Amino acid sequence: MTDLSPHGLHRRRTLLATAALGATATLGLSAGCAGRDSAPDSTFVLLDGSKATTADFKGKVTLVNFWATTCVTCVKEMPQIIATWHKYQGQGFDTMAVAMEYDPPAWVLNFAQSRQMPFKVALDNTGEIARQWGDVKLTPTTYLVDKQGQIVKRYVGEPDFAALHTLIEKLLAA
Repeated sequence: MTDLSPHGLHRRRTLLATAALGATATLGLSAGCAGRDSAPDSTFVLLDGSKATTADFKGKVTLVNFWATTCVTCVKEMPQIIATWHKYQGQGFDTMAVAMEYDPPAWVLNFAQSRQMPFKVALDNTGEIARQWGDVKLTPTTYLVDKQGQIVKRYVGEPDFAALHTLIEKLLAA
């Protein structure tokens, strides 16, 4: 039987879209002579009201994760994203979790506090950041940015964390 509740429909749409995009979901973005795209110039408003920018990523390997509190896969993968941050944060790695425009700020704050998310969490109240990063609509969508500010990889859906860790280690060593 098909779950027709809003939660079930969101999950089904996400699964179908992820399956449809599966062939390209983990391919590196390609543009420019280096085969990579620069991370867009974005300003992130964090939960505490402070701001961060894409320029703050320079010199670090950064995971930018677009997520929502109502996204089943996002909730499932968040412990692994937290563990990844803990594993590499002392080596020049950072994470920026960007909550989608439709996610109520109070829900995002509660989620971040209850899960003890140790990295930066931004609210994309207008959807502008999602538009800047390729018009992100599906969650989770995650970008891995190298020390020079180039997008190395884009994941739609939950990444293979073992492969992600291998790539992070390679980028940190570069």
